[in-house]
Amino acid sequence: MTGPHGRYVLIGATGQLGFDLARTFDLPGTLLTPSRAEVDLLDASGTDRALRALRPTHVLNTAAWNAVDAAESEPRRAFALNADAVGSLAETCQALGATLVHFSTDYVFDGSKRAPYTERDTPNPLSTYGESKLAGERLAVERCARALVIRVSGLFGVAKSAGKGGTNFVETMLALARGGRALRVVADQVLGPSYTLDLARTVWRVAASGHTGRCHITSGGETSWYDFARAIFRLEGLEPSLTAVSSDEYGARARRPRYSVLAHEVLRELGIDEPRPWPEALAAYLVERRDVSAPARRGS
Repeated sequence: MTGPHGRYVLIGATGQLGFDLARTFDLPGTLLTPSRAEVDLLDASGTDRALRALRPTHVLNTAAWNAVDAAESEPRRAFALNADAVGSLAETCQALGATLVHFSTDYVFDGSKRAPYTERDTPNPLSTYGESKLAGERLAVERCARALVIRVSGLFGVAKSAGKGGTNFVETMLALARGGRALRVVADQVLGPSYTLDLARTVWRVAASGHTGRCHITSGGETSWYDFARAIFRLEGLEPSLTAVSSDEYGARARRPRYSVLAHEVLRELGIDEPRPWPEALAAYLVERRDVSAPARRGS
């Protein structure tokens, strides 16, 4: 367990997950949230100097290049941040005796399984993005003895996602529907979409447990992107033109796993409850996003 003088450095505190990690931090010790200008992971030597000055006991890395389709034509960019930078960060954490908490993705799996993937299942990514994230996982655990790799899936949170142009799937669906667009959503990709506020609270519990290695944290349950979209519209009282299509019909550049639900075996072993089911989490998110946007509307 972590002592009273923990120093937690959170990289990527303005992103969806980082934002919620920052606001749910409740462990003994200090949370530090350096800006990208202060800790730029693409500058390995600068990151090393900055972290040595900050003297962390834990470093949480939520930074990632997560443009899944663009990674197919820009693999260097994907590997630079998702893999090479993680390896350098792990080396620094090892030198400082710090725990590295690094975040990965369900896209490290190929989707051939039809039951939730456990932490012990063998990854086999289908895309350049998935390959880069898996390489980052391996570098983290190879170079830092106290590495904790947490795989997440289908994130949505009120900070949205800087890496995806300031949006997420929920926000994209709502914007397109309210713009009167006819929507085509894939129905043959099944995952566990996840509310970052719920995930963040669980992450802190796992970090405090001292667990190292892999751990899956997602909202409970599973659904397809199409049924997820239907749930969003039902809760928001919208009735857009919505058509279910196959992955082949949709024609995205990068291949996605057809089934990438993550099992929570490590959470069970640690005695930590999995986050609430995704339908409840989605409903809570939609309430929170209205609460967040209400002051802005009143001030306009």
